[in-house]
Amino acid sequence: MQLHARRQLAAESIFSRMSRLAAVHGAVNLGQGFPAGSPPEFLLEAARSALGTADQYTAPLGSPALRQALADDLAVNADDVVITCGATEALHVLADALYGAGDEVLMFEPVFDVYRPQAALSGAAPVLVPMTLDMSSGSGQWTPDLDALEALVTPRTRALLLNSPHNPTGHVFTRAELERVAALARRHDLWLISDEVYDELYYGERPLSLRTLAPERTFTVGSAGKRLEATGWRVGWIVTPPGLAPEVAGLHQWATFCAPAPLQAAVAAALPVARQHGLYGQLRQAYGDRMRLLAAGLRDLGLAVQEPGGTYFLTALAPGLDPFALVEHGGVAVIPGSAFYAEGAAPAGLIRLAFCKPESEIERALQRLGAFLKA
Repeated sequence: MQLHARRQLAAESIFSRMSRLAAVHGAVNLGQGFPAGSPPEFLLEAARSALGTADQYTAPLGSPALRQALADDLAVNADDVVITCGATEALHVLADALYGAGDEVLMFEPVFDVYRPQAALSGAAPVLVPMTLDMSSGSGQWTPDLDALEALVTPRTRALLLNSPHNPTGHVFTRAELERVAALARRHDLWLISDEVYDELYYGERPLSLRTLAPERTFTVGSAGKRLEATGWRVGWIVTPPGLAPEVAGLHQWATFCAPAPLQAAVAAALPVARQHGLYGQLRQAYGDRMRLLAAGLRDLGLAVQEPGGTYFLTALAPGLDPFALVEHGGVAVIPGSAFYAEGAAPAGLIRLAFCKPESEIERALQRLGAFLKA
């Protein structure tokens, strides 16, 4: 006997593969986006305090303390918050809740790698909306093709999924872009899924949350791991349209039932402290400095670079570069642009690099990349 045909979606992700190869070859890992340092001490202290006191199941909706902490932080109603095992599970739950066999789901390409397989697992067809890259300016610019978006809507279209700030491009959707998306969703009665895990990592104007424009149809996904530099904790959330949280949590219960209770308690205690201590501003400053260091170094090596408006990733064009040869023989791990595209569609030489690493690692990566390119 064989596993179901959906096992074909179980291939190792490019992020896991590059991190594994980086470990094997002793490479600097600018591929997978996880911070190299420890989470803030106040978060760790909150976790230590939670152990022994918050060790049993919470309700599938999540702990009341964390739901209220998020309601206060995001200016939403706590009754509309569902706590999940990271943002990836949040997106999976929403795929189960919002679409199924015969439906179509719009998403912008380059597209974060989990979106397409999650749609396929639900039985829906992902429909890819192009983003274009203009490198005529010094920092480059990614732009969503909203005319193409409107042309791709069909009677089968059920939902639109976007992330802003956008991974992998770093594009922050403007108010005008989001207003057009919201208007299209109302016109065609579509659900909106807004993946906002990088909502506090931006380098210009604060990103606008899509739910402020279409609260009646928008599901917002967030991540404590991105905000608090603890990506392995797997604490995420969904802010639902009014009245829908219990049904979303009802599907979440069949997958994981609840997120780890001690970590929920720790995040609940840490969120207001992070805001009070200015943690997010500190992260933006530190990551902005590292982004500029990496971008300048890549340009010195002759690469065309697009500086992001948010996230801790940037994209660059390195025609002829083989990322797998680079990690094995050059000692640097990056993500090939093909990972974010349907087969054959990626711009030539597109790579994504993470700068959530110490400056010393970024400098070492640039040195190794320079030597590899010369060789």
